[in-house]
Amino acid sequence: MKQLNVKKLVLLNLPYFLLGLFATNLGEAWRLATGADASAKMLSFFSTLPVALGSWWPSLHPLDLAVGLCCGAGLRLAVYLKGKNAKKYRHNVEYGSARWGTHEDIAPYIDPVFQNNVILTQTERLTMSSRPKNPKYARNKNVLVIGGSGSGKTRFWLKPNLMQMHSSYVVTDPKGTILVECGKMLQRGAPKLGKDGKPVKDKHGKIV
Repeated sequence: MKQLNVKKLVLLNLPYFLLGLFATNLGEAWRLATGADASAKMLSFFSTLPVALGSWWPSLHPLDLAVGLCCGAGLRLAVYLKGKNAKKYRHNVEYGSARWGTHEDIAPYIDPVFQNNVILTQTERLTMSSRPKNPKYARNKNVLVIGGSGSGKTRFWLKPNLMQMHSSYVVTDPKGTILVECGKMLQRGAPKLGKDGKPVKDKHGKIV
C-alpha cells in the first residue's frame, strides 16, 4: 500500500483552499446585497463588493463559508476531471521513434493455452477471451486478411484457425475445398487434452 505523502497533498490543494477563503468575501458581498429580484441584487452586489474585499480576512459567516467551500471544491473537481480526460502525450519522445514490436508487447494479449487463441502470425496470437484479467488488453476479434489469389489466405490463415476448434464457425467456401479438406476434422471435434495440455492418444497412437 502506498504511503500518503502529506506534504505533496497539502501543496496540491493549497491553491484551492486559498481560493475558497477568498470566495468567502464574495459570499459576504452577495449576502449583504439587497434587491427584490436577481438583477437588482446583482447591481447591489457590485456596490457591496468593495466593502467585503476591504479586509483580507475571510468571512466566517456560515453562508459565506459555504460559498467558499463550493468554489474551492468546484474548481478542484474541474481540474481533476480535466486531468482525467486529458490526452496522453509521450513527453520527451521525438517523432520518428517508432519501433518493431517485441514478444513482450504482444504477450499480454495471448492466452497461455495455445488452443484458446486466434492465430495471427507464426509468433503473434490473440486470446479468444472477451474478459481478460486486465480489461485494457481486451480486443475485438475481427480480422481482415487481404491478399491476391493464391497468396495463402485460406492455407496459412483460415485453416490453422479452423484447426483451433475453440468456437463455432460459419465459413463461406466458394471454391468448395474447405469442406473437403477440413470437414472430417471438424466432425471429429477438438482433440481430448491430457493434464500436460497435449492431445491424448489411444493405444494405436491416434489422437483421441
